[in-house]
Amino acid sequence: MGMSIILRDKVREHLLRQMQKGHLQPGQGINLAALARQLKVSVTPIREALTQLQQSHIVRAIPNRGFVIAAVNPEEAKNLYELVAHLEVLALEESTFDEAAISKLKKQRDLIAKAENALERVNAYMEFHRLLTSNYKNPVFQQILKDLKTRVFFYERAFMSNDSFHYNSNDQHDAIISAIEDDNIPSAALVLKMNWMLIKSYIEKQLVVL
Repeated sequence: MGMSIILRDKVREHLLRQMQKGHLQPGQGINLAALARQLKVSVTPIREALTQLQQSHIVRAIPNRGFVIAAVNPEEAKNLYELVAHLEVLALEESTFDEAAISKLKKQRDLIAKAENALERVNAYMEFHRLLTSNYKNPVFQQILKDLKTRVFFYERAFMSNDSFHYNSNDQHDAIISAIEDDNIPSAALVLKMNWMLIKSYIEKQLVVL
């Protein structure tokens, strides 16, 4: 792997981590010079990383302003959640789970319930879904899904902290794990799709009233 690709990927992963930690918000601009100083790289790999993120609709290039974190909107939410649901169902249907994998899912489910704030809850929820699909060993698929779910994170974070958001996915997570334990992957896949569609419906309604 060439040095330019290594640096580009380093910048890309750094930006994704900053988004997941809540340090970058929708609509916020990205200061290329400051980022270059922080990461001790030139502006070139930063532009390359941002171009990749732009292709994934995570950032936008705005004339005379540069790159900004893309704002959330109802149409993207609909398309995004439907696509992620289909991809996760595909991964689940192509996966096998041993006792260790099931144990990890149970522990992560419990961490969701123990989360002390909205950001912790969102990250715990996203990790549950990562574990659920991680047994599908297709690196191209996993990278695509990771990029898409970085965008999902912004929607989750925006509404998980809303007091009117009473959606609780624990029952569906329990049902998914129970179906996997029974070696009933079709049932697990059905509940998984319902899980995403229910959240999609809620978030679409919230975006309409913004």
